[in-house]
Amino acid sequence: MTTNNSPSTADIYDESQIQVLEGMEAVRRRPGMYIGPTDINGLHTMVREVVDNSVDEVMAGRAGSVAVTIHVDGSVTVSDDGQGIPTGLNAKLGISTLEVVMTRLHAGGKFGGSGYKVSSGLHGVGVSAVNALSSYLRVDVYNGRDRMHYMQEYREGIPVAPVVQLGPTDRQGTTTRFLPDTTIIQTLDYNFRVLAQRFREMAYLTKGMRFAFHDERDGSELHFYFEGGINSYVRHLNKGKPVLHRQPFYVEKVADGVAVEVALQYTESFDTDAVYSFANNINNTDGGSHVSGFRTALTRVINTHARAKGLLKENEANLTGDDVREGLTAVISVKLSDPQFSSQTKEKLVSPHASGAVAVVFGEAFAVWLDENPAEARRIIEKTISAARTRLAVQKVRETARKSAMEGFSLPGKLADCSDPNPAHSELFLVEGDSAGGSAKQGRDRRTQAILPLRGKILNVEKSRLDRMLSNNEVRSLITALGAGIGDQMDLTKLRYHRVVLMTDADVDGSHIRTLLLTFFFRYMRQIITGGHLYVAQPPLYRVSHGKQEKYVFTDHERDQYIASLPGDHRRVDIQRYKGLGEMNAGQLWETTMNPRNRLLLQVTLDDAVQADETFTMLMGDLVPPRKRFIQTHALEVRNLDI
Repeated sequence: MTTNNSPSTADIYDESQIQVLEGMEAVRRRPGMYIGPTDINGLHTMVREVVDNSVDEVMAGRAGSVAVTIHVDGSVTVSDDGQGIPTGLNAKLGISTLEVVMTRLHAGGKFGGSGYKVSSGLHGVGVSAVNALSSYLRVDVYNGRDRMHYMQEYREGIPVAPVVQLGPTDRQGTTTRFLPDTTIIQTLDYNFRVLAQRFREMAYLTKGMRFAFHDERDGSELHFYFEGGINSYVRHLNKGKPVLHRQPFYVEKVADGVAVEVALQYTESFDTDAVYSFANNINNTDGGSHVSGFRTALTRVINTHARAKGLLKENEANLTGDDVREGLTAVISVKLSDPQFSSQTKEKLVSPHASGAVAVVFGEAFAVWLDENPAEARRIIEKTISAARTRLAVQKVRETARKSAMEGFSLPGKLADCSDPNPAHSELFLVEGDSAGGSAKQGRDRRTQAILPLRGKILNVEKSRLDRMLSNNEVRSLITALGAGIGDQMDLTKLRYHRVVLMTDADVDGSHIRTLLLTFFFRYMRQIITGGHLYVAQPPLYRVSHGKQEKYVFTDHERDQYIASLPGDHRRVDIQRYKGLGEMNAGQLWETTMNPRNRLLLQVTLDDAVQADETFTMLMGDLVPPRKRFIQTHALEVRNLDI
């Protein structure tokens, strides 16, 4: 027997197998390298990249307004009143500079030239990448240099014809209309609210800019203009919260080539995560060097002031970073040339000189502000000292818990755990009361489903310090059952269940308990939400029986539709309304709400952390007037009301 070991043609790897993708083809073949995922996130990235170019014109002082319109056909128009993209002949390539900018990656005025001292954008590939991923794009330039109107159209990033001059104009600026290519981009269903939040941020960070946002699909329209810049942003973030000083602290100054802006205000809340950071108008969700400089200066200045005024005794330890950030809302904005980020998506600024610039500018100004505002300074220091005492109390609780764990770790006695040790296969149902808990325990799949009954309404953590929260039995049982810790010390890899399901009654009390639980997870276990592990069960509202047929339905409308579709005498229809899960037997609860084949689960997501923070503060916080206004405004929208 002979064996042929020679490779087939398909197995050959030589010079002929090497491909070079250039220009627009590279973007279209590998869109994820330029805009990330091609779902709604990539769609929004395309919009933001074009908008960033217009905002850069405002930051450069050449424009004052930006307008964005979502059209019914899914296309988007972005316009500004800047000088317009240059249209003259590019000496190197022999074509209009406008065409170079729109069709060449890494082409633009943001690579060390004098066109833009600072910019956001996608490392210079933003608008050309958008062009490549659009089935159609048209750009109109109203050139402020020669007062002429120029235009060029593109399909899939390729020019339809050379740039044309359409005649004189009194306008100036750039208008870009593009239609994302649906053979690459999965959806054209723009989220108006998510985009509006980003545009609102841009308006706060670029004070004096006028921003208009219009959605032709439903007529929604918003206009943003904030003369106070990030000072106004801090006020907006603290809307509805009791504050320790009415006027926010604010400083703006250039140091070491970095333009630094910091605004802050202390509230009576117990949150320590409300620090928002930006570099060249880009939201750095993971912070970075500018945040490090701010935190170092904040801790140092407050400790120095507290000791100088005798508010912190000699025998007392220094306040920690967590102590001085409790109740703090701060916005840090830096603008610098050639910023360095940890990744293409720019979540973290790593430019080393930004840390020192922020520390110097903020530290010096905040120290002066504390001296000049003694009453406000005293309230802030007392707040931070109170936070330190709470921290020490919490440490004692944790040490006791650690000792108990060393003596023998034990799960809560009322937890009915599942047998599968793999968290990826396991889910925990948080159930309201012993009655529903009993039905759930009997009806569950014991291999993968665990049940934790909660007695009554858990503590409203929006109004409680961490030490009081940790002394609450229901909260402690929940933390222990999940096994991942809380707050800054949370470790998601230790989570014992990859699905955490809130299963409460379909009445007012059930809704309240669900809201209390959502508040707890948002404030102290946010990683469970952002990690995609939190769900809300959807138990049916009715069981409709007609002869031997029965159907479970979730709304009044669904009930009426089903009854109308039944043949024969509708007077013989039997309708059972479930006010609580305890009214279902174990089999019914399994089939309708817990069986993975039949059930409906809603995943809890966090699209807008700022808006979520505002909502929890308003609905669950101490101030009654904002909550009353909300109820009065939305009272007529209530569809299900228990009487």
